[in-house]
Amino acid sequence: MKTNTKVRPLYVIANEIRQNWKPIHSDAVGYVEALECLNTIKDSYIMDGGREIVARFLNNARTWQGDKAREIKKELNAMLKDSYVSIS
Repeated sequence: MKTNTKVRPLYVIANEIRQNWKPIHSDAVGYVEALECLNTIKDSYIMDGGREIVARFLNNARTWQGDKAREIKKELNAMLKDSYVSIS
């Protein structure tokens, strides 16, 4: 079920990640750079879809901890869940 909360642009979230995760783990840097070029999870960056980029970022952001990390990961996971539901 889709939530009625406002979805922030991915480039805004990427900016917040850069501000709060220092230094960004080397495995996640490329995904943050890609997120900076996306508005929504339905957009594409080069050959990858936004959904895949978000999922890969989350996979590579396991070492990022703290309140802000949990908040942003929860937000991104909700986007993944909502995009999966809306595709079908």
